[in-house]
Amino acid sequence: MRHAPATLRNREPILNMLKQLLPQRGLLLEIASGTGEHAAFMAPALAGLVWQPSEADPAALDDINARTQASGCSRILPALQLDVTAANWPIDRADAIFCCNMIHIAPWTAAEGMFAGAARLLPPSALLILYGPFKRNGEHTAPSNAQFETWLQGSDLRYGVRCLDSEVLPLAESNGFALAEIVTMPANNLSVIWRRR
Repeated sequence: MRHAPATLRNREPILNMLKQLLPQRGLLLEIASGTGEHAAFMAPALAGLVWQPSEADPAALDDINARTQASGCSRILPALQLDVTAANWPIDRADAIFCCNMIHIAPWTAAEGMFAGAARLLPPSALLILYGPFKRNGEHTAPSNAQFETWLQGSDLRYGVRCLDSEVLPLAESNGFALAEIVTMPANNLSVIWRRR
């Protein structure tokens, strides 16, 4: 199975944040589950929530399913192939959405599709939670994030650390999401929490 080293560094702080924010019951859709490590680690600690992993790359689904099955948690559903830019998603509702480290490692159309899809799925007041590096007021929050963006754009110029203030917040607002909270996380990352209007 594939392994994402960053998950070992960030999973505890993310889990602690999710415990404070997520509803006690319902369906959590994770967008861009990657290796499935977050689902396997966090779902067992979030009793009452059903965790729905998803990933755009069909080649990743078997790894996600193997890892989450190995966790022994019966509240993790089989991973869905989900392209956030598609007009129709293979799921028609969720009680909350969590997306970790996606919008900077994808074209901007992925962020646009994610917010549009979340607006279709989530009921009023439901949470959409993004985690990752962001610029603030057009500036990187740390030299390491600037170096990371240079590396990202070396593989694809459509990728990059997004500006929370001038790019992501207006996109969220235009899709009916109100900013609820910004939480500073380790390693120069942020958790940004929106509520569906």
